[in-house]
Amino acid sequence: MGCRIRKFLSWLLLLGAIVLVVLLRLGLLNPPLAAADIRELEEAPGQIVHQSRQTLKDQHGNGWQAVAFKRIRPEGQTSFELRLVGFPGVVEIDRSQPLTLTSSLGKTLVAADASNNMFTDRDRPETNVGQYDLEPLLPQLQAEIPLQLTLPTLQGEAIRLSVPPSLVQEWQTVSRYN
Repeated sequence: MGCRIRKFLSWLLLLGAIVLVVLLRLGLLNPPLAAADIRELEEAPGQIVHQSRQTLKDQHGNGWQAVAFKRIRPEGQTSFELRLVGFPGVVEIDRSQPLTLTSSLGKTLVAADASNNMFTDRDRPETNVGQYDLEPLLPQLQAEIPLQLTLPTLQGEAIRLSVPPSLVQEWQTVSRYN
């Protein structure tokens, strides 16, 4: 009797394993990642912006909006920048310092502050927003390797944001738009 129960359980376990493999193959238990949400905006006649918006969490669990965008001006000049937006009153970004990007392999890149490009009232910039020039760094970013962004603050403690490989890939997709 005990042998029959063991045999039945073995068959049941085998059947369960086969069903699990089939479901995984079909993607039913592991749905594909969401498609990139890349937006195109016409800011002015002949001036187009392609952008990717995602939310990243810092080491304290606070949400940050990360907006990577390529701006194409009417004369053909382009720029690719990353805007990081935290909650007002929670953090003050030190714009005198660059943004540091560190790969999981230890490679470090530095993005220059470009915050002056975003404020119309330069006498009253928002302290929770920073913008950085990523264009010269794009060829060095590897889409399959996660990044950590280190954002300097006036409070002294740097903000660390983890960027998954899928987002790096999305940024590179945005940078190729014409």
